[in-house]
Amino acid sequence: MLQKLTLLFPLWMILSGATALLWPELLIALNHGSVIVLLLAFIMLCMGLTLTFADFRRIASMPRAVAIGFAAQYSIMPLLAWGIANLLNLPPHFAVGLILVGCCPGGTASNLVSYIADADVALSVVMTVCSTLAAVILTPLLTQLFAGAIVPVDAWLLFKQVLQVVIIPVVLGVLLNRWAPRLVMRVMPVAPLLSVLGVCFISAVVFSANAEAILKHGSELFLAAVLLHGGGFLIGYNFARIFGYQHQSARTISIEVGMQNSGLAIVLAKQAFPLLPLAPVVGAVSALTHCLLGSLLAVLWRTRPPRLRSPVSG
Repeated sequence: MLQKLTLLFPLWMILSGATALLWPELLIALNHGSVIVLLLAFIMLCMGLTLTFADFRRIASMPRAVAIGFAAQYSIMPLLAWGIANLLNLPPHFAVGLILVGCCPGGTASNLVSYIADADVALSVVMTVCSTLAAVILTPLLTQLFAGAIVPVDAWLLFKQVLQVVIIPVVLGVLLNRWAPRLVMRVMPVAPLLSVLGVCFISAVVFSANAEAILKHGSELFLAAVLLHGGGFLIGYNFARIFGYQHQSARTISIEVGMQNSGLAIVLAKQAFPLLPLAPVVGAVSALTHCLLGSLLAVLWRTRPPRLRSPVSG
């Protein structure tokens, strides 16, 4: 029963998004950093409970997969965002917001979606950490290249975010899996569902804070976001396949490329482009769009489990 509820991730995303638009006053008060950080940390803890040290030893023997996913993340998405902004002739505030989303690292929700899709969760976590750390340099440089402006990034703040939301919770989950297996066995049946609800809640909070602008410009924003994230999933998967990776690793790289850290894009848009007040709205729409598309893709892949792990090892 719990697994079936977890696999209804797309439905929960739709319901949470609709609730946020219809009654934004219910959630808008929660739109501050501490709540989001705690929820993301909890989600990463749940993912860590599914991992063992053997998973990370296997990933350490596959640096090529991490490198390919990293290259795909920071080439496909910025180029796609720039191309879509020009193709749709978006106004400056939406164009900058979309490019910011494309230049951000992979989102932590990708680890949950990788788990649901029966992809490689350990590889997903490692790729998320690598792309997030690299964002200190690559996000400002790529945004300057494609948006024509430099986005200031607080490297220490970003490091603390990664430490709090990704590294510490995942390590704690792995250690609990190693030293308290009985406790983990009791928690594991409900942990994936709680993670799904956590992602839905985060998306709804961000949506509620931007409900008015989203309702006004919804069709334009959703078209741009669907093209960006849908293209990321599709191109990311085929990018991995070109380099010889089979379905499980290719699915992981596809999810990691297609799902961005939209929360970071919102913050950077507010800080770097104060004269473009609608730029952060793209990040809010992106958060719901990539979670919805990613969850739909994950459920589809879950019903078609990969037969083999990738034979490429280097």
